Amino acid sequence: MSKTKPSVKIVNVVATASSDRGFDLDTICKAFPTAEYRPKVFPGLCLRLKKPKTATLIFANGKMVCTGARSASQAKMAIGAVVSALKGKGIPILATPTVHIQNIVASVGLGGEIDLERVVYDLKHTIYEPEQFPGAIYRMDNPRVVFLIFSNGNLVCVGAKMAKDVSRAVDKLKSKIEGKGAISYGDMPHKYRKLEKAR
Repeated sequence: MSKTKPSVKIVNVVATASSDRGFDLDTICKAFPTAEYRPKVFPGLCLRLKKPKTATLIFANGKMVCTGARSASQAKMAIGAVVSALKGKGIPILATPTVHIQNIVASVGLGGEIDLERVVYDLKHTIYEPEQFPGAIYRMDNPRVVFLIFSNGNLVCVGAKMAKDVSRAVDKLKSKIEGKGAISYGDMPHKYRKLEKAR
């Protein structure tokens, strides 16, 4: 088994928060010339920040959804900055909204080629339909996340609410794949790894 540590990069954190009252989106749109608001197309207004580079959707019922952050702390910082900006323009927000992390998306590299047919055969809760999508979809129960698994050794992990759950899920899946002899590192093909394991 490889001792190479998987490369894990968080590419998006989705966070939500709710104001203690609703928003007048027309007023916000007038106060922020860069705001994106097309109510006939989408009911939310979008405010974008450069630092951290995020987009926050604001809805008339007081809910906010922040996307694009690379960490939970960045997401909380972004929502805090949006709230401060709204207050600065006279938009009434009395209580500081509590931020909830809803989804962490991470890209992962295992550093080897994966035998997807073997993975699908040995892992439960896995779907692989190569005619429709080149990757296998694996649902892990604990932690509760979903993986997209590709033959080149790349993974996408979605559904985690804490960064530590991403790492735990990746390590767990890597161990399962290696334990089934479904990954090859370097120039050694899968079939030779299987023979080597049988000796």
